Amino acid sequence: MANGLDDVVAADTVLSDVDGAGGHLTIRGHSLTDLAGRWRYGQVVHLLFDGFFTDLPGDAELEKAIGDARVEVFDRLQPMLAELAPLDIYSSMRAGIALLPDGDALADALRLIAAPAVLTPALLRLGRGEKPLPPDGRADHAGDMLRMLGGTASPALGKALDTYLVTVCDHGLNASTFATRVVASTQAGLTSAILAGLGALKGPLHGGAPGPVIEMLDAIEASGDAAGWLRDEIARGQRIMGFGHRIYRVRDPRADVLKAVVRQLGARSATGSRLAFAETVEQAALEVLRVEKPQRSIQTNVEFYTALLLEAAGFPKEAFSNVFAAGRVAGWIAHAREQQATGRLIRPQSRYVGPVPDLVA
Repeated sequence: MANGLDDVVAADTVLSDVDGAGGHLTIRGHSLTDLAGRWRYGQVVHLLFDGFFTDLPGDAELEKAIGDARVEVFDRLQPMLAELAPLDIYSSMRAGIALLPDGDALADALRLIAAPAVLTPALLRLGRGEKPLPPDGRADHAGDMLRMLGGTASPALGKALDTYLVTVCDHGLNASTFATRVVASTQAGLTSAILAGLGALKGPLHGGAPGPVIEMLDAIEASGDAAGWLRDEIARGQRIMGFGHRIYRVRDPRADVLKAVVRQLGARSATGSRLAFAETVEQAALEVLRVEKPQRSIQTNVEFYTALLLEAAGFPKEAFSNVFAAGRVAGWIAHAREQQATGRLIRPQSRYVGPVPDLVA
């Protein structure tokens, strides 16, 4: 039996393929490097949804429909935002999404695409004592998310965030996607399935990991000794955040995509000095891990440069998982629809290893 379901194939999918040995990510026949920075998030949503909704419109019409859905979600949930705001930002977003209809139609899917992008900036503004800004249904999805957060959105930051959303839109049968497919296999609605994905994504071993990268960088900067700090963490049995992956045995291809995006931002802002420091830490970490963990190939993963990008975009570290969800929700929905189409309930077996009762003759 494989603990953690390692090497167990639980589904056939047309959505994405993670090549852990080669370090490649394929999304519906396209390499990630061909999509990121070239396709808008709305176009990738169309790519993922194609074949799963009979009324799916063309790219341009779908992006307009996503904009309309942002407006609808804001209007629907705005009266409840003040009650949601006292929770932590991730739980507040999840509670807001739980209030959406639980259907399987394209309209339900588009509300779920819109919800993290609308709720996250609205709840962050409420937490700062500011009034939430309503969406602009005509705007680009990522740019509108940034505008709702800070009142303005530079084209460079908007493109950077859009590239991030594309980069994390789908990634094989990871924990949150598998949780989504399990719930979808019961023929529950899309909202129920996405709530399962959100629950799994919250964990620090999954979507909750980028925030601690910022904490690590700040701690190393304060210590003044990257290699020494990293060796001390390993000696204490702590994970080095932003390094290592369950599937990839080489460098995570998403890390290189996001590093390039952060480098472009750094050329225009103070992000450059932060990036230069992070690159120094990255090299120190790779060398320390090579020496301290010689039996394993531990490379940079997507979380390391995710943290830098989202920090540059103005999101506090406690909201990083929210933004991850804003990108991954498209993949979750597509996987849920793919699972529903099979009509097969996911019901694995377990092996009992507990005590055996005495049998009476």
